[in-house]
Amino acid sequence: MKHLNIILGFLFISVFTHAQQLELYIQEGWRNSSNIQYFELRYAVAKEKIKEVNTLPNTQLSAGYFVSEPETRTGAQRAKFSVKQKLPWFGTITARENYSTAMAETEYVDIVIAKRKLALSISQSYYKLFAIQSKQKILEDNILLLQTYEKLALTSIEVGKSSAVDVLKLQMRQNELEQHKAVLKESFLAEQIAFNALLNRDSGIDMIVPGKMDIPSEDPITNKENLQLNPELIKYDKIYESIKQSELLNRKEKSPQIGFGLDYIPVSERNDVTINDNGKDIIMPMVSFSIPIFNKRHDSRTRQNKLRQQEITAQKEERLNHMETILGKAVSNRNTARIKYNTQKENLKQAKNAEEILIKSYETGTIDFNDVLDIQELQLKFQLNQIESIQLYYTQAAIINYLTNQKNKTI
Repeated sequence: MKHLNIILGFLFISVFTHAQQLELYIQEGWRNSSNIQYFELRYAVAKEKIKEVNTLPNTQLSAGYFVSEPETRTGAQRAKFSVKQKLPWFGTITARENYSTAMAETEYVDIVIAKRKLALSISQSYYKLFAIQSKQKILEDNILLLQTYEKLALTSIEVGKSSAVDVLKLQMRQNELEQHKAVLKESFLAEQIAFNALLNRDSGIDMIVPGKMDIPSEDPITNKENLQLNPELIKYDKIYESIKQSELLNRKEKSPQIGFGLDYIPVSERNDVTINDNGKDIIMPMVSFSIPIFNKRHDSRTRQNKLRQQEITAQKEERLNHMETILGKAVSNRNTARIKYNTQKENLKQAKNAEEILIKSYETGTIDFNDVLDIQELQLKFQLNQIESIQLYYTQAAIINYLTNQKNKTI
């Protein structure tokens, strides 16, 4: 039990360490991403628009001078000064604020979606790099194993138990593995450039890849209901709400506009007569209403908003169905990866047993190096397949995480 606890402890530390490292890369990607900065700037602009709509129309000021002064009973009018202020209907400014706030919330969801997508891309590239590096290590170990077999074959030639052909076969096999290793090195460099591009940093920076990863004994619980909380679907709800607020604003703008004003006219005194209110200035308060009697624009907007709401509902339903399909495939692929991993694990045990039998046969003086090559090839195949199963498991887990997790957490 003590040894078992130690092993489980190491497995936990391994999973936690790689998850922690991946989380650091994702955080760096979020900080450096120009795409995320683009959406954050759009959100900042949308928030400023909330302040923009919380204003009244411009106050109108006017002044005029009578070149030819009109005479009135109380005197000649010299000039005219006016001030006017239009006011929207009650609640219109609040409706504008609510609409702008709804639009800003839609922009914010775009930031969350961009972060999730970037986290998924970084995770997938990270696991691909792990797989390439692990395959390189496996090839190195197999090359060393073939070199050991080559020494055994040379010793067997000296005692007449094998031929030079066996040595050549072992050397050719080593050459094939060296070639495969060189190809993987190029693949790693290319993927590392892509990984650094996701983090928006210099392409030559080396990254830290875990030396070992294992499939956990149990899969995390996948709550399909959380799919409804995915930002891609929430965005449709936010757009629907913004259309709803747009319609409320449209109804307010359909109401009359009220205007208040004041005219002031200075009047000159008459010197030819004596009358009451001689030279008394004119002050005239005004009230105006602007009524959209013949304007069909607002009715058209109402019909457009209803159609847009129906469109958004249909789009959300279609996207939900598509995401459910992706989720189902990801869960199935993750289960398939576990099955393949366990199968390759069992095959590796049997291949090791076969290898031990061959070594014992060498000690008795009867070894067939054709069998050695066959077992080595099978062993290599099982090891590479096991790494691919691990990569597949975590890649699919990242997709499930993208679809169902309420927070941006890595596996």
